[in-house]
Amino acid sequence: MYNLEQLRMFVETAKSGSFSACARKLGKVQSAVSQGIANLEIELNTRLFDRTSRKPSLTSHGERLLPFAQAILQQTYELDSVNNALSLFHETEVKIALDDALLPVVTDILNNFSTKFPGTNLELYAVSTPDVLTLVNTERADIGLMFANIGFPKEVDLCYIGSLPFYGVVSPSHPLASMDIVTVSDLSAHRQLLTRGLDEKTLPQSPNISSHTWWGSNFNAVNTMVKAGLGWSYIPAYMAEQYEKRGEMVRMNLSFDHKPWPMQIERVMTKQKAKGPALIWLADAVTHILDK
Repeated sequence: MYNLEQLRMFVETAKSGSFSACARKLGKVQSAVSQGIANLEIELNTRLFDRTSRKPSLTSHGERLLPFAQAILQQTYELDSVNNALSLFHETEVKIALDDALLPVVTDILNNFSTKFPGTNLELYAVSTPDVLTLVNTERADIGLMFANIGFPKEVDLCYIGSLPFYGVVSPSHPLASMDIVTVSDLSAHRQLLTRGLDEKTLPQSPNISSHTWWGSNFNAVNTMVKAGLGWSYIPAYMAEQYEKRGEMVRMNLSFDHKPWPMQIERVMTKQKAKGPALIWLADAVTHILDK
């Protein structure tokens, strides 16, 4: 039966273009590589390399089998990585809940997390801020990232980590889009679009200005309604700028906002659960995510 070492010889020879280069890469003598690949060909009952030229080249069968050999070696690497991680007592799973508007902010951290903790599965809830607090408070999530909550809930640990600027936006077809300066009175005459959680809790810092309000369960829902011309809203600046570049939204010149309105962001964690290496690393990473 062929073995992993023979598959490594096969893959490395195909990559480097010669038995001698493969031998140097694997720290073996060339004869051992040649014999190893020959034995692999016997086991597979097929020729992997054409040896009639100066440098061996893959046969058609070799080209077809190469991706499978690479996949087996990759799976072996993943198995070893996960096993090593578990031997270091890394958690098998970490659950993070965050406001969906903050998801683009954490993508680099999640990439780094996957490299540092290959044995730890990550479950991500992208919800509204009130639902973040509920998920952490009920221990369905280990850590949360949300827009600031008024007060200090005793059941969880809060940590202020920074803020994101917000803009008031409308669709280009909305009546407010054509106004040079928009006042509070102007806004109150038009439908306002706000986010709130599934239990109907709202963002305490969101100014409810209009008497006519529609709600979305997250910012993506609100943004869809804004683009459709259904009302105006405050959304994170990076979202507003992206939609404005695509001609889907217009930032309003609000008479009462000299600067973009800042929304504070908090990291929230459950107090009861023991914190392993993966959760400790993730908590520290999100704490410094807005450091400049």
